[in-house]
Amino acid sequence: MKKQYVVNVVGLRGRSGTRREIRVIGKMDALSVTGSSVPATADVCFSGAIEAMDATDGLVAVGAVTAPWTGDCRRCLGQASGSIDHAVREIFEASPVEGETYALESDVVDLEPMIREAVILDLPEAPLCRSDCRGLCAVCGVDRNEVECDCVVEAVDPRWGALDLLKGLPDS
Repeated sequence: MKKQYVVNVVGLRGRSGTRREIRVIGKMDALSVTGSSVPATADVCFSGAIEAMDATDGLVAVGAVTAPWTGDCRRCLGQASGSIDHAVREIFEASPVEGETYALESDVVDLEPMIREAVILDLPEAPLCRSDCRGLCAVCGVDRNEVECDCVVEAVDPRWGALDLLKGLPDS
């Protein structure tokens, strides 16, 4: 079975300045953070180029990773969604440095680890359904985007909370 993000780089290695435009699309499982995720049925795409580096046998992947995401709005708990468009510029080499570069295996580059990392880094941890979401009422729980409520919420400064205890004491 062919891996969906593996790219043949035979004509690039050892030829400084050589460049190949590529576009790879596939599905990935387990792309999620605390508040959002990429649906397992969604297409995750890398569009860009692979370039041979000067004076080494390494390659550079330059382009953008795109994917849709969904999650629960942090204010109203409704459905939130959006898309990721994450710019990447990553090095692939035969002896990768963990956390800094990616593996280059003979004549192929597996872009999946780079794509997976770009998506995870760009997923919102606390998504919003829209920037002006009014959230839920703290008193009655109604969605304030859909219904106006008459609840009054007193803003209490916790720094003065100890003085509130003195309100009920008799005057001396």
